[in-house]
Amino acid sequence: MAKTLVIDTATAACSVALIDDDAVVAARHELVGRGHAERLLPMIAELPDGGRAARVLVDCGPGSFTGVRVGLAAALALGIGWGVPVSGYSSTAAVAIAAFAADPDLEALAVVLEGGHGEVFMQPFTASPFAASADLVSLTPERAVASIDALPIVGSGLSWLTDVPSERQLGKTLPRAADAIRLPSLLTSLPPRPLYGRAPDAKPMAGYRPA
Repeated sequence: MAKTLVIDTATAACSVALIDDDAVVAARHELVGRGHAERLLPMIAELPDGGRAARVLVDCGPGSFTGVRVGLAAALALGIGWGVPVSGYSSTAAVAIAAFAADPDLEALAVVLEGGHGEVFMQPFTASPFAASADLVSLTPERAVASIDALPIVGSGLSWLTDVPSERQLGKTLPRAADAIRLPSLLTSLPPRPLYGRAPDAKPMAGYRPA
């Protein structure tokens, strides 16, 4: 992997990492809630050489609508300013691959992240080969539990799920920028645009036509 700046603001965490020669040179990770816009650029500036890299990689979501946009805006601006390519990855893949690395005996799991509006984002993954075994969906907690079957579950959405046995709970994990180093190249080549996981809240007014 070429020297890469990784930006992850899709969830309640604000996370950055500088990766070079398949090693994490430096990383910052903070739980900020809604303060991504204020913390992101200072965190990048704290990295060696101000985070300057030959490539920018950004978490495209799913997650917070605002957090996703903050990360993408920064990544695209730096890409233009430095004249380097920008690509993306998904927050569900980042959480899944970190969980598999933490427990090599796991063969499959489901990532569940907080989704807003009383729903959670859910996507199952297999360890070998590492891949999503179904599409990303946004579901009510009840429907998510019913669709997961007996898989172990990891992610911040665990807070919304009830009646899940403790032995299936792998932790309320959020994506970390440094974990992007584990992702296969196919999963770090997404176009740098939002992966919201559900329809946006705002809808055009009936009959409105852009000028």
